[in-house]
Amino acid sequence: MSLDALQQQLGHRFADDALLRQALTHRSYGQPNNERLEFLGDSVLNCVVAAMLYRHFARIDEGDLSRLRANLVKQQSLVEIAQRLGLSAHLLLGEGEARSGGFRRPSILGDTVEAIVGAVFLDAGFDAAQSMLVALYEPILKTVDPKTLGKDAKTLLQEHLQGKKLPLPVYSVVATHGAAHSQVFEVECAIPKLQIHVLGSGASRRAAEQAAARGALEAAQAKATARRARKRTSAPAPRQDAAEAAPGPDTAADPTPPQDPAGGGALEAQRAHAV
Repeated sequence: MSLDALQQQLGHRFADDALLRQALTHRSYGQPNNERLEFLGDSVLNCVVAAMLYRHFARIDEGDLSRLRANLVKQQSLVEIAQRLGLSAHLLLGEGEARSGGFRRPSILGDTVEAIVGAVFLDAGFDAAQSMLVALYEPILKTVDPKTLGKDAKTLLQEHLQGKKLPLPVYSVVATHGAAHSQVFEVECAIPKLQIHVLGSGASRRAAEQAAARGALEAAQAKATARRARKRTSAPAPRQDAAEAAPGPDTAADPTPPQDPAGGGALEAQRAHAV
């Protein structure tokens, strides 16, 4: 994939291509690398995401907005953006870093996203960086539930299980597919106590774990809902009030059942009692 294609995905055409190349250069590759751009991009990223949250969630207080922002600018969120952009194919890594799988290392991917933000800021100013980030974060914001404060699926699953006093889930890599620079991981999330086993896939082990956790959380919540429904349907009917059950003075029961002309009244009364 050429840098032209990457710039198209970013929605920004660099006037100075050297800035983009520097943003993609890990320190293991040489100088100039992207560490200073990463520092700059981190500040711009936090400012833009804070403004987006302020506009999107008018009724959330400062503390919850801060927690939401922290979840949206953390490494995992940046890695998801890097994967959407296909940054692994563009990274400039030293030979040893490349051999050890640096092109899919979450820390390197997340840092590169921040460096690109810094590069766009230097190339065209704050408005250009903000426009790019708004486009990249809009799909993420649509999935944010303010009630969960942007917590990821693994965190929500852990909190759900702890609330039920159940053991934590177990994650296992069951398969990997594809070439080294574009591998897909399959991870199983198991909750033996609930007999839940869910597979998730992703471009990194962490992304696959998140996908599996999301499915496991949905399954665990469905089981909890079904269990509550069973309890409601199996609950005993409320006992009749004694005052309602006792016959009134005008409706005293005749101990002798009435006889029909055919003489079968007593038999019918016995049948009704048996039923």
